[in-house]
Amino acid sequence: MHEHDVIVVGAGGAGLRAAIAAHEEGADVALVTKLHPVRSHTGAAEGGINAALRDGDDWTDHAYDTMKGSDYLGDAPAIETLCSTSPEEVIQLEHWGMPFSREDDGRVSQRPFGGLSFPRTTYAGAETGHHLLHTMYEQVVKRGIKVYDEFYVSQLAVTDHDDPEDRECHGVVAYDIRSGDVVGFHARNGVVLATGGDGQVYDHTTNAVANTGDGPAMAYRAGAPVEDMEFVQFHPTTLPSTGVLISEGVRGEGGILYNKEGERFMFEYGYANNAGELASRDVVSRAELTEVNEGRGIEDEYVYLDMRHLGDERIVDRLENIIHLAEDFEGVNPLEEPMPVKPGQHYHMGGIETNENGETCISGLYAAGECACVSVHGSNRLGGNALPELIVFGARAGYHAAGRDLGEAQIPTGPSAGTEDETGLDTPVSPGALDSPDEDVAADGAMVDPGAVVESAVERERTRMTEMLENDGRNHAEVRQKLQKAMTENVNVFRREQNLKKALEIIRECREEYQDVAVSDPSRTYNTDLIHTIETRNLIDIAETITLGALARDEFRGAHWREAHQERKDETWLKHTMISWNDGQPKLYYKPVILEGEEKTYEPKVRSY
Repeated sequence: MHEHDVIVVGAGGAGLRAAIAAHEEGADVALVTKLHPVRSHTGAAEGGINAALRDGDDWTDHAYDTMKGSDYLGDAPAIETLCSTSPEEVIQLEHWGMPFSREDDGRVSQRPFGGLSFPRTTYAGAETGHHLLHTMYEQVVKRGIKVYDEFYVSQLAVTDHDDPEDRECHGVVAYDIRSGDVVGFHARNGVVLATGGDGQVYDHTTNAVANTGDGPAMAYRAGAPVEDMEFVQFHPTTLPSTGVLISEGVRGEGGILYNKEGERFMFEYGYANNAGELASRDVVSRAELTEVNEGRGIEDEYVYLDMRHLGDERIVDRLENIIHLAEDFEGVNPLEEPMPVKPGQHYHMGGIETNENGETCISGLYAAGECACVSVHGSNRLGGNALPELIVFGARAGYHAAGRDLGEAQIPTGPSAGTEDETGLDTPVSPGALDSPDEDVAADGAMVDPGAVVESAVERERTRMTEMLENDGRNHAEVRQKLQKAMTENVNVFRREQNLKKALEIIRECREEYQDVAVSDPSRTYNTDLIHTIETRNLIDIAETITLGALARDEFRGAHWREAHQERKDETWLKHTMISWNDGQPKLYYKPVILEGEEKTYEPKVRSY
């Protein structure tokens, strides 16, 4: 068994920042990751990092823009923490050597992004995430932080107290991809989950193949509630053939969207009369799909994004990698012709419920980054707000796990923070778990020895993996493909009650079919089939929480559009959708949104661009 003060699971932006912070606090910290750190999906982030750095800008304006973008479902303490801290974190990155793009006078460059009232998006060409990863990984190497590379964490080691708020997390269980061993990691102080997104729930996504919701699924089964899972962001500009992201930086620099009639539809049809292409992502995505559905799309699938008028020099200087992406995946030279784009699953606003210090309701378990829900983004994330979330809340989770006093959190966590149990659903929730709750938490509630909790979890996981390797059964890929197709067809940008119920039926079929999965590759080492089989279980759980939340919320807010409910209902829905795993099935409840911050109280207004 490996033992450290703080175990960070995942080595993308949030994980790297958490590890650096814990190390700065004097902790013995280790990163446990299924990918090499610089292969993490943060590297695919193109656009930039929002921070109020310039004269004429202020973090309070950033906070207002973020709350407005969230459609007033963000929590003010989290939003104010993000926006007030982002400038110092960006300056820290610059001091660590991050090669930000610069103006002629030497200042770091900032450009406009959707939903922002000031051009505050700091960037490094169109490869901001790539440079962010490398900059922070250098700091990890410099500090000598231990990295367990190619260890796939598949289970948390958590006690089995009846009340999730009494449970304690003492470590994790991981499959050593190189040796084939199942090993335990004991965390003396805390475990930080930084596992990223879950885009593989859908079959058209900007996310990497490794983004399978591992952290939220493990935390959910261990008893930590998930929050606002119905809010999934579909980025308006992805390449139709692959889902590869075309940065919002293209529109930030002045790129224009056209339909097949050559109309600049964001203005022509009144989708965003003021902001046009720089409206928030949910607005632009719905506009594009409406154009396609009404017959004004190209090949009934996509629209055009044109940046030719910006000039070759500016494009090559600021957006060079976009040229290569369009050429490589669509055979289009964007210096000479417009690019085809359509909405694709991009980001999950929902995730593991945490407070502004990264704490979950389970003692010793933290989460940060896309796998967590603080909630900063509410029902819709503004472009350029993901990377500051990684570094701000990654740092806070790392510091707190290592013992730094960050003050009392203002955001409550756990089922005790809920105010309502009535879900309003007229459909039953799922009939059962993929395995019993006892297999996901420590087997003996009387256990007090942390090492024994970890060892018990290791033995159960070793047995489970052996059974999957030795048994005969169906291949997980059949189940995953069925799940992804159901989610893309039924729980996409436009949502209808009958489709959501159909998706739930298919998800339950997938859950039952998963009971018979087996791993076709019998080898113990480098067994990607084994990893993908475990990941598919996580995707099933995540898909169900997304769909249940979407069915329960009968209003139109942010990224959540319901055909029969075309208005925001603040009187009944100004609350977070919470889902916890109890007695073998999901339980829905709600907790209020916190609109009162230290700086101001945010009054919900009509969100228009």
